[in-house]
Amino acid sequence: MQKNEFELLVLAEGGKETLPPGDTLCALEKKGLIKDEKITDEGLSALEPYRVKRAIFLAAGFGSRMVPLTLTTPKPLVPVHGTRMIDTLLDAALEAGIPEIIIVRGYLGEQFDELLKKYPMIKFIDNPLYNEANNISSAVAVRDILQSAYVLESDLVLENKSLIRRYEYSSNFLGIPVEESDDWCLYTDKDGYITKQTVGGTNCHQMIGISFWSPEDGEKLSRDLEEVYLGEGGKDRYWDQVPLHFKKENYKVSVRECKKEDIVEIDSFEELKQIDPTYAE
Repeated sequence: MQKNEFELLVLAEGGKETLPPGDTLCALEKKGLIKDEKITDEGLSALEPYRVKRAIFLAAGFGSRMVPLTLTTPKPLVPVHGTRMIDTLLDAALEAGIPEIIIVRGYLGEQFDELLKKYPMIKFIDNPLYNEANNISSAVAVRDILQSAYVLESDLVLENKSLIRRYEYSSNFLGIPVEESDDWCLYTDKDGYITKQTVGGTNCHQMIGISFWSPEDGEKLSRDLEEVYLGEGGKDRYWDQVPLHFKKENYKVSVRECKKEDIVEIDSFEELKQIDPTYAE
């Protein structure tokens, strides 16, 4: 299936918008995947290989820049405007119908049990090495279940829930187009595939810690993550450097664009106080 056909089928499956006329719609109608602007049973079957099977939340770290809050609370559980950060992501995953929800926990891990009151379907995987290695250790802990999976940093505040979808066409990272950024950045080729990951950049995409991995790439990540982790300096790596830098020749990962207002990244306690004035009182 071509990507434009996939996107139109997903739009039809959502059933919330009028489908744009054109060659793609005609082709899908001829194939029997859409009829009267509605997706058919055959269309749903065609989408099934692209269904997201699980959402994996990396939530093991300490969050040193959020001290003093993180002295007693893991950063993903810190409320912003009365809602825990991780809840905004969990709610989106559940609304998208993603069947398996996994949280990799470490620092003050037992506090995540509180989530079970609202989300009894959650499964936890403990990362006992969270304090000895970077977040690559959390990815290694789930390396065998990365196929057809979202991988999400758990300290984001998601404002646009539609960014988490029931179906994904191929491996991708969310990115915000920027003229300049001092954050992690992604450069792409003319087809939108990531060619370089840098700290800081111009006329690129600011990387957002939400990605999807296809069945094929998930299989490769299982091997590549472990190889990099066990190599020299491996424990100091960020997990996303494996497919985007150290083993990038093994992957074709695209940028899926989003807007700055879609996601709030809170890197420090000072930023939190600006976003949620209750912490400044």
